[in-house]
Amino acid sequence: MKLELDRLEFLKAWQMAERSSGTKSTLSAVNGILVTVGDETLLEATDFKTALRCTASGVRTITPGQAILPVRLLGEFLKKIPTGTVTLEVDGEKGVLSAGRSRTRFTTAPVAEFPKIPRSEGATSLFTLITADLARVITEGSIASSAPADFPKYLWTCLFSLKDNLLKVVSTDGKRLSLSQCPCETEADDELLLPVPALKELGRLLAGGDQEARVQVLNDGATAWFRLDGGVEFSIRRVESSFPNYEKILTSDVLTTLRIPRDELLPALERVDIIAHNTVSHLVVMQLSPGGDLRMTTRAPDLGTALEVLDAVIDGNPLRVGFNVGYLQDGLRALGSGEVLIEFNGEEGQTRIVQEGAGNFLYMLMPARLSPQDVIEDESEPETSGPELEKEKPEEEDPGE
Repeated sequence: MKLELDRLEFLKAWQMAERSSGTKSTLSAVNGILVTVGDETLLEATDFKTALRCTASGVRTITPGQAILPVRLLGEFLKKIPTGTVTLEVDGEKGVLSAGRSRTRFTTAPVAEFPKIPRSEGATSLFTLITADLARVITEGSIASSAPADFPKYLWTCLFSLKDNLLKVVSTDGKRLSLSQCPCETEADDELLLPVPALKELGRLLAGGDQEARVQVLNDGATAWFRLDGGVEFSIRRVESSFPNYEKILTSDVLTTLRIPRDELLPALERVDIIAHNTVSHLVVMQLSPGGDLRMTTRAPDLGTALEVLDAVIDGNPLRVGFNVGYLQDGLRALGSGEVLIEFNGEEGQTRIVQEGAGNFLYMLMPARLSPQDVIEDESEPETSGPELEKEKPEEEDPGE
């Protein structure tokens, strides 16, 4: 196999493939990218959970063939070599990269050792969606997923639910839930449970493409395929688990509402977090007075307190409620600029965050139980320190129960 590469053009496809390769695998074949050269140049990479197949441009074929190329070596060479044209030649399991007077020799793994990547030809088409819309629902719908856990498996997944030409993407970690939805052209009603790390990589691929292009999604029962513009096909293995019946836990009960510009509330929470992140509970206490201001406080033993007072429109019952400040920020960051509507159902009921006037995204979280030490009645009160301020992490209700 011998190729002449336009460095910058070929590098676009190479960088997409290298993120899907199993760089941490002990198998040398999985640490590489399978390059097949014929009428077109095809790149294939996998980490066993995901796989990517794409065509590469910027290639002039001198001798066709097939080889597994080392990810790190070739990628770094293409990034750092100053010339625009690179010659790549592989004979058996020996390869040479040439650019001007530079020569790099390397070994390759046997092609026969590369895992067989499933093909999508026999899969069923599920839906088609604009790239920008699919990227949005993945970003919003995956916010409430947790760090990896062995059980339950749904904690590090997103549910793709298709029904009546509507796609819903949902995640939960037992303390919060995020739901994003978008109309789509569905072929059939179905549900897919897909791992969040793979979806985040898909999101990066979508962000780098034409935002108005259409993405076709297919499924064969074990794998979901995403066919992107430009000959890119990304596949994700489905997770075999049951997702909680999230629709059953969502209620419409509202006792207090808060309307406030997102770009005022989020910076205030970031300032509160300077103190709150030094505590075990990461807690912010919100005091809502109908017809008055929004007051937010936090306290860290041996460090200090923080107070933020914001103008807001508050209706309903007076309320004092506590939240994990990081969870609040996650939900607000997913919203665009504009007015935020937060609906509270008391001190222990679920709280919902939506963008005023929009119905495509819902973020729900459960309050933390407050102790007397969490509450600052008067911002001028002297700060105390010592064991009396130490407390256990507040228990939070599980919306998945």
